[in-house]
Amino acid sequence: MLLPAWAGLRKDAVMTLIRRIALVLCLCLPVGGLGAHPHVFVDVALTFTGDGAGNLSRVKVTWSYDDFFSLLILSDMGMDSDGEGVLTEEELTRLKGFDLVEWPEGFEGDLYIHQGEEKIALDHPVPTAVALENGRIVATHERTFGPVPGDGLKVEAYDPTYYVDYRLTGSVTLPKGCSSDIREPDLDESQRAFREMLGQLGAEEQYDPVEVGNLFAQTLYLSCAAPS
Repeated sequence: MLLPAWAGLRKDAVMTLIRRIALVLCLCLPVGGLGAHPHVFVDVALTFTGDGAGNLSRVKVTWSYDDFFSLLILSDMGMDSDGEGVLTEEELTRLKGFDLVEWPEGFEGDLYIHQGEEKIALDHPVPTAVALENGRIVATHERTFGPVPGDGLKVEAYDPTYYVDYRLTGSVTLPKGCSSDIREPDLDESQRAFREMLGQLGAEEQYDPVEVGNLFAQTLYLSCAAPS
């Protein structure tokens, strides 16, 4: 994901800087006030494509960014200068795929799919659509994988450093014969584990992003029955 290129810094450098500042602030709080707090909020919708035999091979991911982050992006890119919330076709073309430009080595796109203990490899995303809806940027991309049996898949959308909070508030669309169940994290337990991790950091590690996003992630479980 991208952040506005403030002060002429590269976007990935800005993200790293802000994440480190947030971590330092957390470390300065008394233990009773420690807590993990994201700074960007994204609503997620997922559409899976299958082969009709219980296997899945593609997922369309829709990210609806919060209005403040959307405003920062539009301002940085010089769009919607009149504030009317309407983008021209040229602006939409420039905006399409804006959040897929920075793709550092090892970055997994904040989407994780597991079949048991095995992590399913997802191909690089392909941007498919973008829109501005009620002041929020809504961006869609597709990723292919497998194909793998859909039954028993575990899907999570999260930023490992929890700078971004992804929520499965959008629709989850599945092929015929498949169903889904979303399970919420235990937030009290997640915060306890977060504080414990911070307490174990050494002085040389205090500026490194803490990967706790999985603690706060919703978990989507899929069930797909092969046709008889």
